[in-house]
Amino acid sequence: MTQPPHDEPTATSTEELREQVEQTRHELGDTVQALADKTDVKARTQEKAAALKEQTTAKASELTAQAKAKASEAVHSLQERLPDEAKDKAALTAEQVKAKAAQAQQVWQDKAPESVRDNRKALVAAGAAVVAAYVLLRRKKK
Repeated sequence: MTQPPHDEPTATSTEELREQVEQTRHELGDTVQALADKTDVKARTQEKAAALKEQTTAKASELTAQAKAKASEAVHSLQERLPDEAKDKAALTAEQVKAKAAQAQQVWQDKAPESVRDNRKALVAAGAAVVAAYVLLRRKKK
């Protein structure tokens, strides 16, 4: 009789061989699937685009939060530096602006055509922005 090679086990049962073949099939299937995934350029591009979009959104949120914090810090710093007289004058001006805005709104309600009134929020916001800019520019000059 011939002897089996020394590096292979001699007592390999049929059941063990079947298990090894089945395991090898699974590994081969996983390998083929991994290769197929690597060659699917469209899917990989979409995955990278989704990851990039997520990173961009996160960075934008972070930068927005930083900008808001800096703006708040700047406002607080400016308020600390302003003399009390300027603060009082700004408060008085703000009250006057609110009163004028209320008066303008009443006139608007009374005289503006209905088709134009539908856009009043945008127009009031624009008017308020113009008044605020005027007040800030006027204050800067003094």
